[in-house]
Amino acid sequence: MGASQEEKAGEIVARMDRLPTWAFDYIFLWIVGIGELFTFFDIFNINVSFIQTAVTLFHVPPSKAAPLLGPVVLGNLIGYVVGSLALSPLSDRIGRRNMLMITMIITALGSAFNAVSFNYATFFLARFITGIGIGADLAVVNTYIGEVAPTKYRARYVSLVFTFSTLGAFLGIWIGLLLTTPPAPFPNGLPFALGGFGIFATDGWRIMYAIGALLAIIGILLRVRLPESPRWLISKGRMIEAENIVSAMERKVSKKGLQLPPIPSIVRPVMKASNMPYTEVLRNKLYLKRLAFLLPMWFLAYTTVYSIASGLTSLLTAVGYSTPEAGIISAIGVFGFVLVGPIAFLYGDKIERKFWLGIGAALTVVGGLIVGITSNILIDLLGSIILFFGFNIWVPIAYTWTAESFPTRARTSGFALNDGIGHLGGGIGVVAVTALAVVLPAIQLFGVIVTFMVIAAIIALVLGHYTLNKRLDEISP
Repeated sequence: MGASQEEKAGEIVARMDRLPTWAFDYIFLWIVGIGELFTFFDIFNINVSFIQTAVTLFHVPPSKAAPLLGPVVLGNLIGYVVGSLALSPLSDRIGRRNMLMITMIITALGSAFNAVSFNYATFFLARFITGIGIGADLAVVNTYIGEVAPTKYRARYVSLVFTFSTLGAFLGIWIGLLLTTPPAPFPNGLPFALGGFGIFATDGWRIMYAIGALLAIIGILLRVRLPESPRWLISKGRMIEAENIVSAMERKVSKKGLQLPPIPSIVRPVMKASNMPYTEVLRNKLYLKRLAFLLPMWFLAYTTVYSIASGLTSLLTAVGYSTPEAGIISAIGVFGFVLVGPIAFLYGDKIERKFWLGIGAALTVVGGLIVGITSNILIDLLGSIILFFGFNIWVPIAYTWTAESFPTRARTSGFALNDGIGHLGGGIGVVAVTALAVVLPAIQLFGVIVTFMVIAAIIALVLGHYTLNKRLDEISP
């Protein structure tokens, strides 16, 4: 590409970087968000519903469900790694929008397969397939939003989409509580739960996965409308298409009554890229250095995240809680997760990215200790809210931070290396934690769980770089 074209590319990017607010129709945030709603519905679905799956499909008592959960979560996260590493980099080659369609199709198929699985092997395989789609989808979604959001508000709009994720988690846990647990007086359960009656007593968990497949199909139909990322178009030399989209974005901002700021200094984007996006990361000292601390950060933090997100109900059952009690603790705790979206939306761009992991780790410790120390159900409910808020508040900010840390030509690939391999930590950790649940008292078990996130926070705080309010091509040329 000639110098004049590089200058033109830099000018288009600069025009985009000056936009003071979201410059697409807000419906596009909803479209991406619906896909994330399904993704987190699927992730949190298994938290409560797996007890019934274990009893009716695997024929074990509730107290023995936890050891069976670990390998299933590991299989799902191995699929996540495969999808993240093998599929998401294709978005650096074929485009963000095209991959967002493909990933949602895979997740729909996996969830539908879960609904009809007939033994442990088929259930495991279905979770693996679903993981492939989810792993790729999260990498592409966070890359896409980061590339089209305003410079000063990247974390805000990633967090806004993450709000749909919290809604998906809320629905996954509460619908699971409704459809798969027997009724019990509150606060020891849900008085109107259906899990003890008729089809819900044996197949409530199947209905859960069928709902997930339906949500994914809705996501597929909606994503047809998404525009392509102008930054990706520029990286492929498709200048006219990129300029047309940016011009439409500028008109959208003007129609909102906002004045366009002056065009900032032009930073020429690097246009020449390797055919293998991973080499852009692994052969560049700057990006390799970032990978060296971001990867262990994600690996360790995800051990804490998935132990709670996928396993809290099974863990509590293993340490002596009844199934309805364990389910209601998880279900009330998810209200803390719901608070994450609004808080991250309002404050995510006001505090430097790396400090959020420290905030999350501190709150996770507090919540974990409360749940682990006492068997008083009311105190456990409070601790669970703090726990869910703590182990999630850093996630949308870290999504933003990780995507910012790699260049457009390999942004999805860089995100995938960290988030994808990082999920192995979640999978391995859940296998270990669920095995420990049958031998450790609650306080020691939660002490183990939160320790991983504390170490991850220390890594981020000591080694992490600064990206707040910086342009993408300045952070990652």
